Amino acid sequence: QVQLVESGGGSVQTGGSLRLSCTTSSITDRYACMAWFRQVPGKEREGVASIFIRTGSTYYPDSVEDRFTISQENDKDLLHLRMNNLKPEDTAMYYCAARFVTDSSQCTFTPTQYTYWGQGTQVTVSV
Repeated sequence: QVQLVESGGGSVQTGGSLRLSCTTSSITDRYACMAWFRQVPGKEREGVASIFIRTGSTYYPDSVEDRFTISQENDKDLLHLRMNNLKPEDTAMYYCAARFVTDSSQCTFTPTQYTYWGQGTQVTVSV
């Protein structure tokens, strides 16, 4: 049973930083992609970072402009999303997601391709 639990959300001012975490202890197969998505009401879920667990290769969309970093903390079974220089438009519910894959090319930003999801953690960035 794969269970993902996010933590670390909160409220910050513009320019601030946050680090989100997601438990990964139930992801025992390293042929897996994990990703962070975000969603605001009325909009589609948007991918902001992904990682191929086996190699640690990371992927980002242009929209996060090198401000976000996804990383693994394997000894603690945690996945992190470090977010710097936060902007009001980063305000959203952030979700951790996972899927089992055969290679890194499947570490996409298409939410329907991910099988497992956490419950989300809210990030609010004020002006």
